[in-house]
Amino acid sequence: MSTIIVVPSYNEAENLPRLVEGLRRAQPDMHLLLVDDGSPDGTADLARSLSNGDISVLERGEKLGLASAYVAGMKEALEKGARRVVQMDADLSHDPADVPRLLASGADLVLGSRYVEGGGTRNWPLQRRVLSRFGSLWSRTWLGLPYRDLTGGFKAWTGEALALALEKPLSSEGYAFQVEMSWRVHCAGLSIEEVPIVFTEREDGVSKMSRGIAVEAAWLVPCLRWRR
Repeated sequence: MSTIIVVPSYNEAENLPRLVEGLRRAQPDMHLLLVDDGSPDGTADLARSLSNGDISVLERGEKLGLASAYVAGMKEALEKGARRVVQMDADLSHDPADVPRLLASGADLVLGSRYVEGGGTRNWPLQRRVLSRFGSLWSRTWLGLPYRDLTGGFKAWTGEALALALEKPLSSEGYAFQVEMSWRVHCAGLSIEEVPIVFTEREDGVSKMSRGIAVEAAWLVPCLRWRR
């Protein structure tokens, strides 16, 4: 499989049909790997019913965290021989139509960026906008990175870059997980490019963001620098 799209899910049955339709339209040769953490709304069964051979479901049975869901899906994608891996949310906050633009880059890691020219957010409350911008600023300041959006979860990887980022166990979840993965690629001297995207607040379901995720990022980001 040349391109695998890894999508963690928990209770995303309302959004899944539109996500699948959008991905098929934007990237016909894609394969969707859904990592479902025991959704009681039947997300995993719905994904299987929507598949025409282009959807796989990795069921984990219970909520084990965002970072571990991504890692599980990414490792399986690499085992399947994926040359490119895209990570994105299931709630349509990331536009499936943007996937080809991320994949068009020749960089080892492509960040879907809300904070470069042409990027932005839509329908986000002020508190979330402030938290997100502060998280990226905090990370850039501590780690000395030039990238504008370090907390986003819409990324495209080469298989080589992803394998490198996953060589060692991760120490973080949420925002800090996104920062830690990009930090490893940067420290290895691989190429990173930001491509503008517009992040749209989810229409259906409940956001998985919590205060604990933000607090974790605040103290774990400095630890990344100290450990290096």
